[in-house]
Amino acid sequence: MSIDAIIEALGGATQVQALLGVGPSAVSNYRARGQFPEYARIRVWQALKARGIMVDPETLAFDDQDTTSTGKATGASVASLSNHITPLYEASFQPTILLIISGGIAAYKALELIRRMRDRHWHVRVVMTASAQQFITQLSVSALSGSTTYHDLFSLTDEAEMGHIRLAREADVVVVAPSTANLMAKMAHGLADDLATTVLLATGAPVLIAPAMNPFMWANPATQTNRKLLQQRGVRFIGPDSGDMACGEDGAGRLAEPQDIIAATEALLPGEGRLHGLKALVTSGPTHEPIDAVRYIANRSSGKQGHAIAAALAREGATVTLISGPVDEPPPRGVTLVAVTTAREMETAALAALPSDIAVCAAAVGDFSVATENPQKLKKPDDGSAPILALRQNPDILATISHHHVRPRLVIGFAAETQNVIDYAMAKRLRKGADWMLANDVGQAEAPVFGSDYNMVHLITAMGNEAWPEASKQEIADHLIDRIAKEFNR
Repeated sequence: MSIDAIIEALGGATQVQALLGVGPSAVSNYRARGQFPEYARIRVWQALKARGIMVDPETLAFDDQDTTSTGKATGASVASLSNHITPLYEASFQPTILLIISGGIAAYKALELIRRMRDRHWHVRVVMTASAQQFITQLSVSALSGSTTYHDLFSLTDEAEMGHIRLAREADVVVVAPSTANLMAKMAHGLADDLATTVLLATGAPVLIAPAMNPFMWANPATQTNRKLLQQRGVRFIGPDSGDMACGEDGAGRLAEPQDIIAATEALLPGEGRLHGLKALVTSGPTHEPIDAVRYIANRSSGKQGHAIAAALAREGATVTLISGPVDEPPPRGVTLVAVTTAREMETAALAALPSDIAVCAAAVGDFSVATENPQKLKKPDDGSAPILALRQNPDILATISHHHVRPRLVIGFAAETQNVIDYAMAKRLRKGADWMLANDVGQAEAPVFGSDYNMVHLITAMGNEAWPEASKQEIADHLIDRIAKEFNR
């Protein structure tokens, strides 16, 4: 697929600049070289995949009859790219599940799990640890999965056919079943000493862990600390169940049943869920308002809550446009990412995403920007004085969307307050014209919200105030989407 075709498919040079955080000259350089730099290819691949265009994540080659053997699209294919843009999770789409099997007697249950996954027409790739091969054979796994079973990080054959980075990148969900305490510990501490742990460290897909171990091992404080740490990072868990163990003891440690693992995996796949057919707009992260060529005004928003909401909406089948300021969070699977920097860029992108059925304005948009940006770095005066910055108000994105002539059916805002949280949030909901407002206290030094994996919010509606208990930002997102689904199905 040629670079011109890629830029066209992504919406033009301006959208590519926003996606990669670069200027016009960088895009011109990419065109001249005929390729994107290595660091940018994964973002480009993710953005193309979100638009239904499947290319190789390493070469960006477009596998289609209209492409040449070199992977570059012909003129005809550039003109007809729209013919290839289809929903990522339509009925004929087969999600790719990467199943990692680690050691333990419960490994034999992974064979039944593979059968059940294949019954759903999922494409299953399998990685086995060395200890897993002591309990079940690669031949059995490959026979059931219908594909190669991978196990060796340094296998020249495997790396030539399917590199470990491709294994990590092309998975829609990574399922670890069964997971030993040892593998959980490696994941928690970022170790990558074999193929399984390397793939887990390299993937951006949702990860589901199904632990199986001795009850005392599961209850050990070290294991529970690792579990909590992984959950804080967004890893999901299913089980373990309680009952008689192969070791003769009884308690929590049994591998969850295959049908339960299947259900938990399906919940992580964008698809025909309760919000299928609806369009959603989500803003996330901070904005950066330039002062000069070097400095800017910003805030401490990490984007974790907004990105979690976008991911949860996609899992329930909504078509999601995520408009994000500068963050370190990877874009969730199944969403269209529009990367912006300033509040005015975010407003432009948000209005371009209308009409939508749902708008969730989770971004911490800067209230003010510098009236006149200095194109050069401001120098420090020798007399010890400081420059005076004239500020102007930024556009009110939430209010603009709430009063737009194609207003979404449900508009949700966020109120990050440091005092009088409930009163200020109630007043803000009325002033902005939002349907719901999620309020949180960001002024608590002992329990900070910005940058944290946890949050505690109040849902403010026309019916009053509903306090939600402290939970991870993923759980807050799931709870919110559950309320949105009930609202639309009412």
